[in-house]
Amino acid sequence: MSQTITLYVDGACKGNPGLGGWGAYIIRETGEEKLCGGEAETTNNRMELTAAIEGIQHCPTDAKLIIWTDSNYVKQGITEWIHGWKKKNWKDVKNPDLWKLLDATCQGREIEWNWIKGHAGHPGNEMADQLANLGAEKTLEHIKQAASSTAEVPKKKAEPDWLLNDPFGLEFADSEDEAEEISAESAIDAEQIDDITIEQQATNTASTLNPDASTQSKQAAEIHPMIVITPATVDVSGPRQLILDTETTGFYFQDGDRIIEVGAVEMINRKLTGSSIHIYINPQKPVGESENIHGISDDFLKDKPLYAEIADVLFDYLKGAEIIAHNATFDMNFLDMEFKRAGFVALSEVCEVTDTLAMAKAKHPGQKNSLDALVRRYEIPQRDRTFHGALLDAEILSDVYLAMTGGQVSFDIDALTHSQNEDSSQTRAAVEIELPVILPSADELEAHETWVKQFEEKHGTPCLFAK
Repeated sequence: MSQTITLYVDGACKGNPGLGGWGAYIIRETGEEKLCGGEAETTNNRMELTAAIEGIQHCPTDAKLIIWTDSNYVKQGITEWIHGWKKKNWKDVKNPDLWKLLDATCQGREIEWNWIKGHAGHPGNEMADQLANLGAEKTLEHIKQAASSTAEVPKKKAEPDWLLNDPFGLEFADSEDEAEEISAESAIDAEQIDDITIEQQATNTASTLNPDASTQSKQAAEIHPMIVITPATVDVSGPRQLILDTETTGFYFQDGDRIIEVGAVEMINRKLTGSSIHIYINPQKPVGESENIHGISDDFLKDKPLYAEIADVLFDYLKGAEIIAHNATFDMNFLDMEFKRAGFVALSEVCEVTDTLAMAKAKHPGQKNSLDALVRRYEIPQRDRTFHGALLDAEILSDVYLAMTGGQVSFDIDALTHSQNEDSSQTRAAVEIELPVILPSADELEAHETWVKQFEEKHGTPCLFAK
């Protein structure tokens, strides 16, 4: 071996998924090197893997590499789990493209993999973390420059989506222009780039559909810019259902664990309206080992609002709706505790609650009923859930709930004639039809008996149609 090289690699993600960056701090016998980069829309795990790949590829193939990562996902994946993944031909593996690339990059090299606790003050790990965040910042700068150099951001025509639109054409937009005005979300963070006019157009269109959600969004921004309420883009009337998920610092609300993330999506008459709420919350305590589950670090949460600062906006958004959650007891216990601590009544007192885990156990007794298992069972397109994000899990659960309860589209005459029924201008009358009864003739009965006897003689068994 010509030399020994030490690498500290790390990834960062603002949102998970969201803007991300990776960093590799390389220490050679002759000096140091610092590498970084990023992507506009990615996940923390992908950035952790990319950091390792880029760092290794930058080093000579004949050098011994000592790699330090604060990601157990990367360390255990490349040293333990990858052997099983290969045997099952990468089935159900998240980020298979990067794992295959990392595996190929490691071939023929001598590598020693080590785990190090993140954000614990180790100089090498701290430098890698700084580089990862720098990579994200540089990526954001590139996005800003690209946006500012473009005179007009083109509108993206909304593509049909059976989860959001009526697949049978039962509802129509007033005009083609109106349908095109509901644009796809901009991939650029609206808080950081205010000169993009397309977002204003989308917001104005959504506000006409749901003025209450628009007001909530403005109130949220006034309290804290990190409360994100998306107005509805589909005009539907009826009782609200909110598919909800939370992330916490631990499993026991009685022992002082706190909520760090809340995400919920709105559904009315089995149709997703496009409205959602998403909030990160500073728990005022370390997240501890729960970071391995949700990937949200203490450093990420330090500038986020306290629960008391967002409680009124969140309570207003949730109250009166039917809350749908997977293992709802867990989420509701935490939400009740947090709202009581902030001076509100328990959320369970003002909301009906539906537990999809209990539904799944009743529907599929003796089987696995985790969210991942239900996604596979109902053949719902899989998304990266290596880390559990509240809004992502809520979106996935909405697909699962609709699949478990019979799909999204329902021919509900009351829903289709909602406006007529409101002013009692139309009523439904029962339709009575007398069906004719045709009896067999004597010849037909005799022919039937003859056929039955022939069948029994030929097969030696009684005929199904015998009297």
